[in-house]
Amino acid sequence: MRGRRPAGRDRLRSDAAVSGAAAEAAGLVEIAYDTSNQASARFLEPLAYSSSLYTEDRQSVQLSLETGIERPFILSTPRLDSPDVLELQLPFRHPGLQELFLARVRPTTADRLSEALNLDEGQAARLAGLLTGECGLAPDRHIESGARVRYFGHACLVLQTPQVSILTDPFISADSSAAGRYTLDDLPDHLDFVLITHGHQDHIVLETLLQLRGRVGTVVVPRSSRGNLADPSLKLYVEHLGLPVIDVDDFDEIRFEGGRIVATPFLGEHADLDIRAKSTYWVELGGRSVFVGADSSGVEPLLYRHVRNHLGTVDMAFLGMECDGAPLTWLYQALLTKPVTKRMSDSRKLSGSNAAQAAEIVTELGAAEAYIYAMGEESWLGHVMATSYTESSYQLKQVEVFLSWCADNGVKAGHLLGQQEWRW
Repeated sequence: MRGRRPAGRDRLRSDAAVSGAAAEAAGLVEIAYDTSNQASARFLEPLAYSSSLYTEDRQSVQLSLETGIERPFILSTPRLDSPDVLELQLPFRHPGLQELFLARVRPTTADRLSEALNLDEGQAARLAGLLTGECGLAPDRHIESGARVRYFGHACLVLQTPQVSILTDPFISADSSAAGRYTLDDLPDHLDFVLITHGHQDHIVLETLLQLRGRVGTVVVPRSSRGNLADPSLKLYVEHLGLPVIDVDDFDEIRFEGGRIVATPFLGEHADLDIRAKSTYWVELGGRSVFVGADSSGVEPLLYRHVRNHLGTVDMAFLGMECDGAPLTWLYQALLTKPVTKRMSDSRKLSGSNAAQAAEIVTELGAAEAYIYAMGEESWLGHVMATSYTESSYQLKQVEVFLSWCADNGVKAGHLLGQQEWRW
């Protein structure tokens, strides 16, 4: 006969199952099945930030002068202390860091900063060597009339009117001595909105975000699917950096004087994983509309017809065309619960639009102008992008094809590199 197992034994097994390392995640994970009967884990992410899994004492900031020499790759190179580096063992949300970075637009003293950062005598001396008494801020960082868009590199734009300033995917050069590109000195003193399109390391850049603390009205991030390890909450992440943040879903609107921001869908570029924390943006200001497309892919052109029907015709479209991206396992290997073949990994790439897909997006949006971001071509981004191109690279060839298509179809277009500006 089959008897019933004693309840006590089940309880003992349950307790044993959460012993050791697994106990760290006890109460933070729910096991569930989807409608295809595939098991998955839902991670209760907000609780993790208040648990022992989130340890701010592992956070630190290094300050040093920009040398213009390419830095080591950010994802695999340890950062060691050295005489020319000031190491601050502080959490990213520390109020002293905000005061430090605000000093760029709000003059202060070395003594006041040393006190705010709790520096000892040696550290204070190092900090003094990194500071300057001169104001390097660009005199034209604000505008008094009309509207403009400035290209700062990669997927970073500043959209401005006298009433509002909007920054997209901030990845900004700190080398104020550099020619041919906008730097931190060219930013408006206050940024009403910072728009983040997705969570890849070249679009939500910690180094730049920390330097914006105290200068931002609202960081706008796409809403995650909640609980998917591959789709972490960008809102929680930014919140714990000490920045004000809201998350948005498709077609949520943010209105401001003279315009609005609308979150629009972002397809592709994430190796076909179920990642929802990605958004393009439709920005209306100064009587014109700008589509911020980032690395989204035109795999389904009819989406953009729906966007046009909903929001109207776009004036300017900014797109990425990294159309031969890294394979699935390059970024997401550690999160896969089952191994994938090399063939599958190579076929599921982190790729944006190719020429044909970009042309479909522009056609369906009715864009009069279309501009392709530099795709890691800037030498000063090498420590994050780790890319290199030749004239025969597939990505650059596709950009050429797209620009030829634009010329044939009456679309004003360009491949962006270095500083650019549009005014109306």
